[in-house]
Amino acid sequence: MEAAMGLMRRMPPKHTEAALSALLSLLPHHSSDLLSQVDQPLQVLRDVDSEKEFILCEYNRDADSYRSPWSNKYHPPLEDGALPSLELRKLEVEANDIFAIYRDQYYEGGISSVYMWEDDNEGFVGCFLIKKDGSKTGQGRRGYLQEGAWDAIHVIEVGPEEEGTAHYRLTSTVMLSLTTDNESSGTFSLSGSIRRQMDMNLSVAEGHLCNMGRMIEEMESKLRNSLDQVYFGKTKEMVCTLRPPSEVVMRLPDS
Repeated sequence: MEAAMGLMRRMPPKHTEAALSALLSLLPHHSSDLLSQVDQPLQVLRDVDSEKEFILCEYNRDADSYRSPWSNKYHPPLEDGALPSLELRKLEVEANDIFAIYRDQYYEGGISSVYMWEDDNEGFVGCFLIKKDGSKTGQGRRGYLQEGAWDAIHVIEVGPEEEGTAHYRLTSTVMLSLTTDNESSGTFSLSGSIRRQMDMNLSVAEGHLCNMGRMIEEMESKLRNSLDQVYFGKTKEMVCTLRPPSEVVMRLPDS
């Protein structure tokens, strides 16, 4: 299992589904662990009742159906699917509305979904998802990318309140993939994923959503900086070293 997880951590996001399927056939007795621990590129389904798209993941799946955050119904229909409590459902609806505004401000489009459910420690868990298609045939405004995808998964575990404070544990994963194919840049492919975790004890005076929103905003800023430095920065350094620009000419000082 440790070797399988090590392999999946090094697998490009666009090959995750095929690699996971192969591992499931090789390790059927570890299927539940693999499915719960391996983050896959997010898929989208349309809610026919609300006429809105929502994101599919392990956290809104029951059997072979997925619950929509907009209508609170399963697609395909499932009679005894798990549903959040009335209080948590109210918080989920509010979170989806707020997170949609956050998505538009930071991503200029895309699809977002928020799911919440009770845990076994008298608290609850929230999953905040964002999917952005940046390809020139999708939502990419500049038209540079042949393929481009940003998938963000934020899972926040909220502990029970104690003396006006609660413990929050945020686990965030971002999967990035992009491909160019044109005359100016040629064919270039870059993909990878990054995961980070954050723990905080915060006052609940302003409500859980305020605390969760601040944590996600701070974490996404850190993840974007890490991706910029690790993937883009190192790639640019390697390319410039291996293939220096032709217009750069070394000048020797006059003797």
